[in-house]
Amino acid sequence: MTTITTRSPGRPRDPAMGQRVRHAACRVYGRHGWSGFSIDAVAREAGVGKASIYLRWPDRRTLLIDSLVTTLVTVEDVDTGSLPGDLREIVTHHMRYYFGDLKAAAFRMATEASMTPELRETWDTWRASQVHAARSTVRRGIDRGELRPGTSVTLLLDTLLGGALMHALVAPAVMDADGIDELAASLVDFVLAAADS
Repeated sequence: MTTITTRSPGRPRDPAMGQRVRHAACRVYGRHGWSGFSIDAVAREAGVGKASIYLRWPDRRTLLIDSLVTTLVTVEDVDTGSLPGDLREIVTHHMRYYFGDLKAAAFRMATEASMTPELRETWDTWRASQVHAARSTVRRGIDRGELRPGTSVTLLLDTLLGGALMHALVAPAVMDADGIDELAASLVDFVLAAADS
């Protein structure tokens, strides 16, 4: 008996294509915003055909939201066992966006997404998840006795993450991983010392 093996015509699907397109979508969005975002522009940026993009994403909104969520938006329950460790992880997470190769998309999302009807729901969901995760982290530290019971969770986080954002806006455009870690530790130590004084 002879076994005949058939294969679909054409080249096999490139497993790295999805990631390449998502990164390209973030770069295009970072440079041009929603008004300048198109499948054509992403295809040129990624070096792929439009047909390959449409096989995975039916329209530009779906492509951009998927790209932002999978590439930029990562909400994790941080629990290193100590509040300083947890806060350093949170600050480092944000700083990697601010100084990474997709920083323009991160800044654009933070400033524009809430005013763009097509993106607002995704932005609001992400923001609510980030706020909830960060506040839970600080409250856990209060419960463990690492902060005084009357500490303002909102003020502490506003100071910490606002400081990280301000530094990213005025600092040199490039910062390596060691620099980000050092900055995160310095910010956390300073804010916790102030909260405990």
